[in-house]
Amino acid sequence: MRKRAFISTLMLLAGTAPAASAADLETVVVTATRSAQPAALTGESISVITADELQRQQISFVNDALSQVPGLTSVRNGGVGQNATIGVRGAPAGQTLVLIDGVRINDASSTDGQALLGDLLSNNIDRIEILRGPQSTLYGSDAMGGVVNVLTRRGGDAPVSGTALAEGGSFDTFHANAAVNGTVDGIEYGGAVNSYATNSVSAADARNGNSEADGYHNFGATGNVRVPVNDWASVDLRAYYAHARGSFDGNPPPSYTFQDTHEFNRNTLFAGYAGLNITALDGRLHNRLGFMGSSSNRENFDPTMGPANNYFGKGSAARFEYQGVFDLNANNQIVFGAESEYTTFKTQSVFDFPPVPTLGARRITSGYGQWQTTLFEQLTLTGGIRYDGDSEFGGHTSLKFAGAWQLPDGATVLHANYGDGFKAPTLYEMYSQYSNPLHALAPETARGWEVGAARQFLNGDLSASLTWFSRHTHNQIDFVSPPCFTAPAPAICAVRPFGYYENLVETRARGIEAEIVAQLPWDVAAHVNYTFLDTRDEGTLAPLARRPAHSGNAGLVWTPMPGATLGTEIAYIGPRFDSPAKGGHLPGYALVNVFGEYPVAAHLTLFGRIENLFDRHYEPVLGYGAAGRAAYAGLRVAF
Repeated sequence: MRKRAFISTLMLLAGTAPAASAADLETVVVTATRSAQPAALTGESISVITADELQRQQISFVNDALSQVPGLTSVRNGGVGQNATIGVRGAPAGQTLVLIDGVRINDASSTDGQALLGDLLSNNIDRIEILRGPQSTLYGSDAMGGVVNVLTRRGGDAPVSGTALAEGGSFDTFHANAAVNGTVDGIEYGGAVNSYATNSVSAADARNGNSEADGYHNFGATGNVRVPVNDWASVDLRAYYAHARGSFDGNPPPSYTFQDTHEFNRNTLFAGYAGLNITALDGRLHNRLGFMGSSSNRENFDPTMGPANNYFGKGSAARFEYQGVFDLNANNQIVFGAESEYTTFKTQSVFDFPPVPTLGARRITSGYGQWQTTLFEQLTLTGGIRYDGDSEFGGHTSLKFAGAWQLPDGATVLHANYGDGFKAPTLYEMYSQYSNPLHALAPETARGWEVGAARQFLNGDLSASLTWFSRHTHNQIDFVSPPCFTAPAPAICAVRPFGYYENLVETRARGIEAEIVAQLPWDVAAHVNYTFLDTRDEGTLAPLARRPAHSGNAGLVWTPMPGATLGTEIAYIGPRFDSPAKGGHLPGYALVNVFGEYPVAAHLTLFGRIENLFDRHYEPVLGYGAAGRAAYAGLRVAF
């Protein structure tokens, strides 16, 4: 999965002019500056996962693809379909903004505002752009850790083209999807449907006597269309839908230990966008006026308690936005905009006291601006500012500075940036049955720095990069579990026996990301990346939960003929502290996957893979199980 840290190097070596040449088109990104830019001009750590890379490794879920990116920590509570989160450089999942075609899908009813990544399939994806470090200047409070932007296929040169696949394998897994896109009379369109079903493994670790298969079913669809109104205006429509049902395990009485149960959940997510694009001033000013909305509906069921749900969470977000991109000249560009977002949530559990729904709402109104300039044809500087007005917590200003410099040798690029961010407590943290009864929660704030270098060797056949980063978060919100079941119990147990949210004084995370990519003889491509991450709660001096100090990925791909590949991907996750509530440490582990594909006809490809080749046992979270060795095979048709 390799267009990662080296994109900046490749783009700078191609040239520093704001407009990309034809050779640079595949490395143009939109996430870093909210406008189409060569990645090198951003001065940011940005990674790109392409559709070809997803297809080659046969990755079905976005979360699994993100786990291979340097600096990202992926955690899933068990097998396929269980709750999945992604953290960037030690930041919690709720500080990572997740977009689909620019539409926010973070769930307003979740505990920390995180996105439901466990249900996000990789079908019909053109590419995934990952921006690491605080990005609140352009994206607001949910982007304190970073941004993940999933971009689906749209348009193309042909009136119609597409793909379809069907695969099956271990754990009674069956996966099918179909996608189509094209351009007809200037109208660009794209869409896809998918279905995924598996019996998976027990969420509670089988080594603890749990053998029940926790099944999972997912149906989803995406669609987009761009309609030109005239030479200077067009209309954009986008939509995303996913509905999933999955079994999970719990802590039933009388032992209240984590074990097999017959509980299950239903998650539904819808996100949509409608926008008007207007170009003025001979193409120098690009305006976008849009509305985006999302809604999530999560329900948990315990058959032992009857047919009704025992928990539900409903979240919604409505967002109006304007953005302008003004090209002053060939070397200067200004991005500016204004946004207004209204979010609501509603939750209820049979365990709540009093047994009534919990409600909450918030409005955030924002304005931002960013200036990018290129000096001496080698130095690109970017500066940005944002103001957020929160209906509950007042105003906050965020800043961003970045720079990229190509050295005279033409093969070395240096980059550095600084960013800060602000995140108000989520509606769940403020109004749920776990809100803080002692005092009001304070907003989280973060500051992040990074310095890096990238260099090419052997006429570009070998590339290497190294980045140092550091971030400090003040008032990070975490869940506190008081000792209510030991004597003498503190007074707080009378109103919050199962815990509450509290601000930590300060947390910090720092580390190094290193990566090497090589094109070897005999049509073999190789890559290796390594992340060192040092995290700490400055109040307790304990490491942050589930952040391994050492992690990395390595892989080889052999392409003996066009359309045919054989490869392997190795992932290593080092030892890590689990959580203050559970205590204990989790040992490190390494997983080996192998994959391959072969064209059996002009438009038909046979593919297959083996995951966890050596059947390694591991726990992604203490007490949770994960799949052992598994094999899958399928057919893919392209037209």
